[in-house]
Amino acid sequence: MIGMLALLTGGCAGELATGAAQPAAVAAVTRAPDTMSGRWILAAPNAPTCGLNFTGAPAAREGRLAPEGGCPERFFLARRWTLNDQALTIGDEENTPMAEFSFANGGFDGRSAGGVPLSLSR
Repeated sequence: MIGMLALLTGGCAGELATGAAQPAAVAAVTRAPDTMSGRWILAAPNAPTCGLNFTGAPAAREGRLAPEGGCPERFFLARRWTLNDQALTIGDEENTPMAEFSFANGGFDGRSAGGVPLSLSR
């Protein structure tokens, strides 16, 4: 009887551990941050990294940004950002897209308008 009870409860526990907990953990890794506000680091191959300071209200889907010196390509001209679903777009003062990123593993990976691979992390 005890053996049968162990089999029954063991099966339930296994379902809960693998069925319910895993999707929540995966969602936490693949979901874009609630706020973009703050300092992010922009990196490109064979170029120095630079800080991009994002501003906007908590949970804002767009806002302004101020690049620090030494940014790769022409990112010293970056002034605006927009976040739609998991896609982040950085643009200049006229909102012309300079790069598009997708969220993955706690940061953003993407490409500049010129095709250069980029990453954005905290």
